Amino acid sequence: MAIEAELKAVVRDPEHLLKALEERYGVGRAEVYRDTYYDAPDGSLMGEDRELRIRTVHGPDDTRTVLTYKGARVDVASGSKPEAETRVEDAEAAHEIVRALGFVPRIQFEKRCRNYDFTENGRTFLATLVRVPEIDGTFVELETAASTDDLSEALASVRSVLASLGINDADLTTEQYTDAVSAARP
Repeated sequence: MAIEAELKAVVRDPEHLLKALEERYGVGRAEVYRDTYYDAPDGSLMGEDRELRIRTVHGPDDTRTVLTYKGARVDVASGSKPEAETRVEDAEAAHEIVRALGFVPRIQFEKRCRNYDFTENGRTFLATLVRVPEIDGTFVELETAASTDDLSEALASVRSVLASLGINDADLTTEQYTDAVSAARP
């Protein structure tokens, strides 16, 4: 399973970062993610730092749904996890299948995103500028695919790109949106 080498940061100046991203990588793709995270009834999946998610992405030209499984973190400092993801044809059927297997929805929320796909130094990256209506702040996520053998190198590349965009290590966070949204809800 490929590892999603990813770093997430709090954005102090969203307008400046948006301008930098668009100058370097062109106009981003505006999309709204509707995420449902599932867990075993006893909470053991999330308790073991694993994730099962169905995400429906609404973009300007299409709507698509993806089923994602993330294993436990392999790098505590970044929060990077092994990830398997596949597109599903029928969102409702995917939800029905997951529920029929005994998983229950634990949390649902929306992310408003602007995505930038690009290649730099031989690596393909996805930069995502994120707002979650239920929590304060703007975030940037930058990810690239890695293997166990090149995770350190991949994360160094991610850090380098972030630094070139004005994001430094003090801005990084490993707090998950699921935790932040849960904490914001009554």
